[in-house]
Amino acid sequence: MRSLLDTGPAPFVPLSFNMAQHVLARSAARAPDKTALHILSLDHSESWSYAQLEAAVLGVAAGLQERGLQPGDRILMRLGSQIAFPLLFLGALAAGMVPVATSAQLTQAEITPMAARIAPRLIVASPGVALPAGQTCPVLSDAELRAMEACAPAAYHQGAADRPGYIIFTSGTSGTPMAVVHAHRAILARQTMHRAWEGLGESDRLLHAGAFNWTYTLGTGLMDPWTVGATALIPATGVGPAHLGALLGDHHASLFAAAPGVFRQMLRTGLPALPHLRHGLSAGEKLSPEVRAGWTAATGTPLCEALGMSEISTFISESPERPAPLGATGFLQPGRRIAALGPDLLPVPRGTPGQLAIDRRDPGLMLGYLDAPEATAARLTPEWFLTGDSIRIDTSDAITYLGRDDDQMNAGGYRVSPLEVEAAMARFPGLTETAVTEVEVKPGVTVIACFYTAPDPCDPQALAAHAAAHLARYKQPRLFHHLPALPRGANSKLNRRALRALRLP
Repeated sequence: MRSLLDTGPAPFVPLSFNMAQHVLARSAARAPDKTALHILSLDHSESWSYAQLEAAVLGVAAGLQERGLQPGDRILMRLGSQIAFPLLFLGALAAGMVPVATSAQLTQAEITPMAARIAPRLIVASPGVALPAGQTCPVLSDAELRAMEACAPAAYHQGAADRPGYIIFTSGTSGTPMAVVHAHRAILARQTMHRAWEGLGESDRLLHAGAFNWTYTLGTGLMDPWTVGATALIPATGVGPAHLGALLGDHHASLFAAAPGVFRQMLRTGLPALPHLRHGLSAGEKLSPEVRAGWTAATGTPLCEALGMSEISTFISESPERPAPLGATGFLQPGRRIAALGPDLLPVPRGTPGQLAIDRRDPGLMLGYLDAPEATAARLTPEWFLTGDSIRIDTSDAITYLGRDDDQMNAGGYRVSPLEVEAAMARFPGLTETAVTEVEVKPGVTVIACFYTAPDPCDPQALAAHAAAHLARYKQPRLFHHLPALPRGANSKLNRRALRALRLP
C-alpha cells in the first residue's frame, strides 16, 4: 500500500472570478445588518456590519482607481492590526490590484530588499511602521486610505480565476524571503477546511489571536468567517494572551484560533468558564501533547490541529468529528491529493517517512515565487509540488508531520530561516562565526538561540539590542551562547543538530 491519498475532486473554479466578491458579496446581500467584525479592545469594541464592510471595501477600490492604479498593480501594505488592513487587502483585490501583506514588525533593513523585489506602485503605511529605504513610489497614510471609504463604490473587477490575487512573503531555504504569488482562486480551496477543520457555520463567532498581516489570521480569522456569513472577532493591537480568556467569554466566542504558543501562555494565566466555546483551532507550529491536554482539561473543549504552509495554506487537519489518532497531525481534507515521496519521487510504502508532495492542480497552490522561475521550478515535478516537509501516512490515512527537511525554524508560528538571522547577527562587531537554531528550553517550549565564536564572550544585552535593530521581534534570538568553535561534520558543514543538543546554562 503506497503513501498516496486522493480525497475526490477539487472545488469548481469558474472562468471569471474575484476573490473579494466571493468573500463579501453573498453575506452582504443576505444579511447586510449582521455584524461581520468586532475589533476587541480591553474597554470597547469596534463593530462593522456586512453592509458597512462591503461598502468600505468597494469605496477603497474606487479610491485606488481614482489615484490611477490599474489591475495588476502591486500595493505594499505596511499596516498594523487595524481595520485599514482588511479594507485595503480586500479593496485592492476587488479592483483587481495585488496587495502585498507584510508584518508591521519588519525593520527598514528587512523591508527594503523585499520592496525592491515587489516594485510596488503604492505603499500604504501606519505611523511608525518602517518604510523601505530609497523608495520612490507614493506613500499613503492609513488615514488617507480610510478617507476612501466615502467614495462611490467600484464594481468588482472580473478576470481569470488564476490571475495574481495577492502576495505574501515566506523564508526560503537560502535565507532570502521569497515572494509567494497566490491566485484569486486560492480562496476556493479554503472551502474544504470549513468543515474538515474549523467546523465553521454562519452562526459562529470566531476569535483569532493573530495579527492581521499573518496569513493564518487573514484566512481563518477573517476570510473564512466572512465567506460563510459568520462573525469575526479580532483582538486590537496591545491585547495580549492574558486578556484573551476574558474576551472569549465576554463576546460569546464559539471558536478560537491561535498558534500553540498562545494557548500555552493562556493556560499559565488561568481561564474563566467558556460556556459558548465549542473547540479551539491550532496551526502555525506543532501542537504539543501537553498544551492539548491542558487546554481540554481547562475548558472542556478539544483543540483541532492543522498543517499548512504559505504556498498552499491549510490542507491537512483534524476536526471534532474526526480527531487525529494519538501522535498524528490529522487527515487530508476533501478535494485534495497528496503523497509522501521517496528520493526517487515515487510514493513510499505506508508507514514510511517521505517528503510531502501536493498535486500541482490544487486550486489553493501558489502560482509561484515572484520573478524566481528557477526557485519555483526547483519545487515542481510534472505531477507534484515538493514542500520540503517530512510526513508519514499510516494505513488508516492518518498523517503525522515529522518536521522540515531543511533547517528552517518556527518562531511562534512564523517560519524563520536561520540563514537570515545569522546574516544579521554576523554584522555585530567582534563575532567571527554565528549559527542559529531552535533549542528546547523546557518540554514543548522552544526559542531561537544564537551560538557564536569570538575572542571573548560578548555582552548579551548588546547582542540583543543589535538583533532588535536589524530583525523583527519574532526573528530575534532569545539566547546567546559563546563557543570556542562551532560543531561541524566531516565535510565541514555546520552541524545544527549538535547545537540543538547542547545543554545551555
